[in-house]
Amino acid sequence: MRVLIIDDEDAARQLLKIYLKEHADCEIVGEASDGFDGFRLVRELNPDVIFLDIQMPRITGFEMLELLEKPPAIIFATAYDQYAIKAFEKNAADYLLKPFSKDRLTQALDKVRARLQTLGTTVSSPEIAVSQSVREEVEYLERIAVKMRNKVHVVPVDIIQLFEAEGDYVQIHTPEGKYLKEFTMKYLEAHLSPEQFVRVHRSNIVAINSVKGLEHTGPETWMVRLKNGVGVKASVDGVRQLKKVLGL
Repeated sequence: MRVLIIDDEDAARQLLKIYLKEHADCEIVGEASDGFDGFRLVRELNPDVIFLDIQMPRITGFEMLELLEKPPAIIFATAYDQYAIKAFEKNAADYLLKPFSKDRLTQALDKVRARLQTLGTTVSSPEIAVSQSVREEVEYLERIAVKMRNKVHVVPVDIIQLFEAEGDYVQIHTPEGKYLKEFTMKYLEAHLSPEQFVRVHRSNIVAINSVKGLEHTGPETWMVRLKNGVGVKASVDGVRQLKKVLGL
């Protein structure tokens, strides 16, 4: 197996390399200390499995995964236990909680071997079964990593003015420009703070602090006017929600 290690702690990377030496079928093809370099190496090296930390500078492990169209098998290796459910929702092969033992690493590698032998089909595991039976508390987005012209940009949610549906993608409007991201409006509605954003139409979610005013354009049609001058189509229900938030 071709192995890539992505972790911002040098000691953690060194320990993994020592443990992996005992597995003859594992070849360490590279390592990275942050998600940006990790993203680049995944595309260049095409590993079979990634050992991935979550809390890293620049972009997190989860944000890096969002940038990959076809991620390889993922073994999360982190000091934080609160991300386990989210990790298995990302179809992780395993979740190692630091510090972990050689035996625990072997168990994780066995799960990856099983996946590779079944040509990428999902392998059932107790952790996944547990994750599906537990309701995760909503974690609101604070930033979004996007690709643009082969570069990675991290967009703080606080500067986003508008999300606009475009087929299977969403166009993100910011003062710095527009970005495309493969999101669904349903996902965004569930993962954006209702104190910051309101879905005013099936195709539009606006930032509350970007709203300048409302324009009644027809018997059942409205336009939300943003402070940057952009007009956004709104439904009756969407306007009702927006008025409620604005106290109108």
